Amino acid sequence: MLAKLSSHLREHGYQERIVPVRYLADLQEEIEGRYRQGLLDQEFYREYLAEFAFDLPASLPEARSMIIVAVPQPQIQVTFTWEGEAMRCTLPPTYPERKMDNRVREIMERVLTPAGYGVAKAVLPKKLLAVRSGLAVYGKNNISYVPGMGSFYGLVVCFSDLSARDEDWRVPEMMDRCHNCCACLHSCPTGAITSERFLLHAERCIAFHNEKPGDVPFAAWIDPVWHNCLVGCLHCQRVCPENREVWQWVEEGAEFSEEETALLLEGTPLQQLPPAMLEKLEGAGLDGHVGVLPRNLKALLLQQRSQGSGS
Repeated sequence: MLAKLSSHLREHGYQERIVPVRYLADLQEEIEGRYRQGLLDQEFYREYLAEFAFDLPASLPEARSMIIVAVPQPQIQVTFTWEGEAMRCTLPPTYPERKMDNRVREIMERVLTPAGYGVAKAVLPKKLLAVRSGLAVYGKNNISYVPGMGSFYGLVVCFSDLSARDEDWRVPEMMDRCHNCCACLHSCPTGAITSERFLLHAERCIAFHNEKPGDVPFAAWIDPVWHNCLVGCLHCQRVCPENREVWQWVEEGAEFSEEETALLLEGTPLQQLPPAMLEKLEGAGLDGHVGVLPRNLKALLLQQRSQGSGS
C-alpha cells in the first residue's frame, strides 16, 4: 500500500515521505527545546509554534504514521487596478495552503479509504518534519528545499493508520553549498539571517510581520521599500542558487478591478464580498488572507506608485 500511495502522489509531480508516529516526541522536543533555550522569540513562538498538536488525533487514535507531501507551486502574480493603473503583486509559492491540502487529501483518501485505512489532518511543524524525514533540507535562510523543486513548493501533512517503514530519521542540517554561500544573508534587508547562528531570527522576518492581523501596523523599523509580496517575503529565495531552475516559474493570477481593489483596501469582510470576487480570491489562495490585505496591499501599491514616479 505504501508503494501504491507513493505512485499516485508522484503521478501528480508530488514527493512524499511516510514516517512512524513515534517520532512525534522528537518533533515536539525540538520545537519546545529551542524555546526553553531562549532561541525563539516569545511572540513568534506564541503566534506560530504554540498551536502545534503533538498528540494523535481524536478522529484517528490508532494512527501509525505521518505522511508529509511536497507539492510544486509557482509564484502567482495578482493584478490590482488602483487609481487607474494596473499594478502586479506577488504571492509566494507556499501560500495557497487550503487548495494544496484538499488536493493531497483527495488523493490519499482515494487510495487508502477503499483499503480500509484512515487519513486525518495533522497540525505539525511541516518544515521540520520534511527535513527530518529526508524529504527536504534546510538552507541558510531556514527555508527548506526539495530536490527538483527548490523552495517552490508547499507542504501537506496528514496522519494515517497505514504502517510506515522505520527509515532514517535525520538530524536537521544545512545544505552543503550553503557553507560557502551568503547570498540570502546579504539579500535579507532586516538582518533576520545572520552568520552568528543557523537559526533564523524569525521575529525580524518580513513574513512574520505581514502575516499579523491586519489591524497591527508594521513595526516602525521596517522600511517601506522592503515590502515585496502580498503575504510573506521572497528576498532570500530570489537570490538563492538552489532556485535557479525554478525562479522563472510564475503564473498569472486573478485581476481585480478598481472597484474590487477598493473593497479590499477598505477591509470589506469576506462574507460581504461579491461572489465573483470571492471566486478570484479562492483561486489565488488569498481568501484566508483577506484580513491582512488592506494593510499589505496598500504598502505595496504605495511603494509601486512611489517607484513609478521616480521618488
